[in-house]
Amino acid sequence: MNTSIDPRATLSAPSLKNEATDPKAHKLQKLRESCREFEAIYVNEMYKTMRKSIPESGLFEKDMADTLYQEMLDMEMARETAKGDGMGIGKAMYEQLKAQHFPEKTDK
Repeated sequence: MNTSIDPRATLSAPSLKNEATDPKAHKLQKLRESCREFEAIYVNEMYKTMRKSIPESGLFEKDMADTLYQEMLDMEMARETAKGDGMGIGKAMYEQLKAQHFPEKTDK
């Protein structure tokens, strides 16, 4: 029994994204992603500030690897926090920027 997957089959399968979609929808999607990333950066800065408020115990030596790992962990936690509606900062930003750059036209 052959259980291997042919890479050509997965690469040649049609993607879910249609290249001929509405450019406005594509721009709105990019705007949403940018707002979420901004919120993640904001939350990451909060995490950094909160970490600085905790006094070091001196029980374990803190080296560069620990610092780097802590920063990467904080960034990933911030990205997870910003997913979906997040804290609401990215969503509010998205709604405000969407209204400014893509105003709804009403027929009167």
